[in-house]
Amino acid sequence: MEDRRDARLWLLAGLAGLAGLALLHVWTPSNDPAAAVCLSRRLLHLPCPGCGLTRAFAHLAKGEWLAALSAHPLAPVLALEALLGWLAWGAAIAARRPVRLPVRADTLALGHAAVLVALWLGRAATGTLPW
Repeated sequence: MEDRRDARLWLLAGLAGLAGLALLHVWTPSNDPAAAVCLSRRLLHLPCPGCGLTRAFAHLAKGEWLAALSAHPLAPVLALEALLGWLAWGAAIAARRPVRLPVRADTLALGHAAVLVALWLGRAATGTLPW
């Protein structure tokens, strides 16, 4: 019974991903800070380490790779990680075994945060942060 629940959750996650992809495909990102999704950018007028990711994902959904890389260089990597994670989850359900990450989830999250902050600092130093 739990296998069915896991498979339904996996399928729902895939459908949610496809719905998000469809929404991002039709959405036209704005460079206007007043229309920003990021609260830091909107309220403080300061881009955060993740600023540009939503716009980058929208560009990726349209196949605009250079625009996506310009908005946030890590967007293709994060999109690929999400897809591979979803596929690994499905494979684990099909094999009736738990998903095994190569590292602990907290270590993975901390590593992602460190890379985002390092990229943010590098972009701030070079003046390439999205405004």
